[in-house]
Amino acid sequence: MDNFKSAVILAGGKSSRMEFDKQCLFINKKRLIFEVARKLEKHFDDITIVTNKKEYYKDCKYNLVSDEMKNMGPLAGISVGLKQSLSNYVYIIACDMPNIDDRYIRYMKNKIKKDIKSKKTFDIYIPKVNNRIQLFQGFYKKELEHEINEYLLYSSKRSIISFFDRTNKKVSYIDEREFKEHKFRNDMFINLNTKEDLNIYEKGI
Repeated sequence: MDNFKSAVILAGGKSSRMEFDKQCLFINKKRLIFEVARKLEKHFDDITIVTNKKEYYKDCKYNLVSDEMKNMGPLAGISVGLKQSLSNYVYIIACDMPNIDDRYIRYMKNKIKKDIKSKKTFDIYIPKVNNRIQLFQGFYKKELEHEINEYLLYSSKRSIISFFDRTNKKVSYIDEREFKEHKFRNDMFINLNTKEDLNIYEKGI
């Protein structure tokens, strides 16, 4: 199995703060989720959108899957995305994150390749920038799917961080020093949660 063939876009959120479904968000007359997918095509051959509203995606060329465990939050979306994927490591991003750094993705792939070669791999590779763990724009190991499902079945907690803590997953954090050294985009973790976020973003592009 290929190590880096697949990417997953999570689009199953409630969008309550935006007041309309972010899956249908357009910027400059282009639907954002398809623009995110198009950018990912530079790096991944297999792209999956996790959505509970497949009717929004007529004539969509990407894989479409829905949560198998309903109302369980983003962990359930990650789980079904990993199940669908065709690679050992899967790039996870949310549908409301418009900025992608090509150099960052290439760097992450090379980092994981080096760890595989040295036989010192991690289950998850994600950034930790500005003292904040960034749960998306990172790689998750495909085999985590079964552990996530088991965790959701037997735990009252639903957050991704609680899954890390409870199951002692090996996480490799890409830190502030690495970001500054390689001059990755500082805006790659922007997500458009509210209309105010959207207005600010549109003014800046």
